[in-house]
Amino acid sequence: MRTALRSSQAFTVRRSQIRLSSASGQTPRRIARQLGCADQTVRNVLRSYEREGLACLEQKSSRPKTPTPELDAGKREQLRAILHQSPRTTDRAHSLWALNTVAEVCCGKVLARAQVSDETIRSARRRLGVSWQRARD
Repeated sequence: MRTALRSSQAFTVRRSQIRLSSASGQTPRRIARQLGCADQTVRNVLRSYEREGLACLEQKSSRPKTPTPELDAGKREQLRAILHQSPRTTDRAHSLWALNTVAEVCCGKVLARAQVSDETIRSARRRLGVSWQRARD
């Protein structure tokens, strides 16, 4: 625990300071005042230590464990309808869809809050099982 105080990660140092201060009998309010953080932060660290042990000293990923797709099932069906049209019906000069063109059309038709990434279109297309380059009748 004391070696964690020399860590290069501020997250680890702060949590170690909180845990060691608590082990020496200080209250969460006093620890918070000493370290310049909120009482609730101290309580959260102490609860985390009870659940995880020393593993709580390492910062976890902030990425959601189950990311939600940008395009839900209804919007993917609208995407399917778009992909079954020629890009020329949306005033595009080409007869083949490109991922960035599909993303622009989706944004224009308000399927997404902002223009989505190529990867969002690729994964939605994969879920639909649709070929995206040439329009199908």
